[in-house]
Amino acid sequence: MTVDTTSIDTLVVGAGQAGVAMSEHLSKLGVPHLVLERDRIAERWRTGRWDSLVANGPAWHDRFPNMEFADFDPNAFASKDQVADYFAAYAEKFDAPIRTGVEVKKVVRNAGRPGFTIDTSDGTIEANRVVVATGPFQRPVIPPIAPKSAKLTQIHSADYRNPQQLPEGGVLVVGAGSSGVQIADELQRAGRHVYLSVGAHDRPPRGYRGRDFCWWLGVLGEWDAEVMKPGREHVTIAVSGARGGHTVDFRRLAHQGITLVGLTKSFDDTRVTFEADLADNIRRGDENYLSLLDAADAYAQRNGLDLPDEPEARVIPADPECMTHPLLELDLAEAGVTSIIWATGYAVDFNWLQVDAFDEKGKPKHQRGVAKEPGIYFLGLPWLSRRGSAFIWGVWHDAKHIADHIVTQRKYLAYYDTPQRRVDIDREEERAPDASRAHKVSEMGVN
Repeated sequence: MTVDTTSIDTLVVGAGQAGVAMSEHLSKLGVPHLVLERDRIAERWRTGRWDSLVANGPAWHDRFPNMEFADFDPNAFASKDQVADYFAAYAEKFDAPIRTGVEVKKVVRNAGRPGFTIDTSDGTIEANRVVVATGPFQRPVIPPIAPKSAKLTQIHSADYRNPQQLPEGGVLVVGAGSSGVQIADELQRAGRHVYLSVGAHDRPPRGYRGRDFCWWLGVLGEWDAEVMKPGREHVTIAVSGARGGHTVDFRRLAHQGITLVGLTKSFDDTRVTFEADLADNIRRGDENYLSLLDAADAYAQRNGLDLPDEPEARVIPADPECMTHPLLELDLAEAGVTSIIWATGYAVDFNWLQVDAFDEKGKPKHQRGVAKEPGIYFLGLPWLSRRGSAFIWGVWHDAKHIADHIVTQRKYLAYYDTPQRRVDIDREEERAPDASRAHKVSEMGVN
């Protein structure tokens, strides 16, 4: 697709999974657009993850609908580099107009004329619309309780790569979602003494009765749920595709050698205190796990599915000592802990987007990605339209909705470019010869 890189109908910011999906739909609909990416395509998958990371869903699920992973078992879990290569190949497949190595620094609405002015590291661009496809993982968050002690090595999970990266000694991993659990497991298997701080979480089975949990959530309608259950906003999910995929079980991790502790409460130099909520957090995770098994059994019976029974899936291991006699405080120095990994999530960063598209807390205001500010769109955020919105397949479907919205808006604007309107413009040119017809058309947002 040939594009004018100084003036474009639609600018897409970011060339991860969201930006690539957006570009595909815009290309199919004939919308002139440009995608800007400050690094490489899907760069976060390549350099923003630890070395051994694999996708948390099987390859048949964690992909776009129109292309499978090449020469790969659909039931296996793709490595981070394989996922990045997949998106690069997908973009090449339809010749996506992606310009890499260009950072968007500021977006402002034009005064007295349509569209936006975008300042980039490679000049200025004018666009009628801007799709923000930068995703939810923009700024790693380390909570303010983090100790100031120089005796400890502290990194966010975004900066963790492998066990050899850390100094000798034990490790405290704060956060027990998918990242924290997998990192803690890897460190313990590498011979480190690991303390894992466990908060509220969901922990679905990796598979049940011969089907992966991604399949079960699909047929049960959970991926397409449009409303988050009250009180679940900050509950993370613990699931893993590591070593061929397995169900995360905190009791088994403890019996394996990891010391579980409750939610991290505070630090005093190298002394850390924990909430007395470990057992409750794990039992609530068990309830989530068992409820999905119940729903799966009911679905199988209701639909007459001939799936193998799996009674062993309901066997809960005995509570380890760290649950029955939980640590409420720990002197990290005495325990030989030299590192802390903060698996505490991310925050979005939209400081560069200087438009009226946010609420008083800085959260994007939108309906299915269509922002409060006309001409601005968000894509790739959690719960954009459904539970699966931040996942690979989910972002593809959300991108289609946004692309359709853009096409509809373009049709309304094109109404003014009728033959009669062209005559009116020609007459205006005769009265004002310095104003070109092309400029007048572009002012109305028509390309």
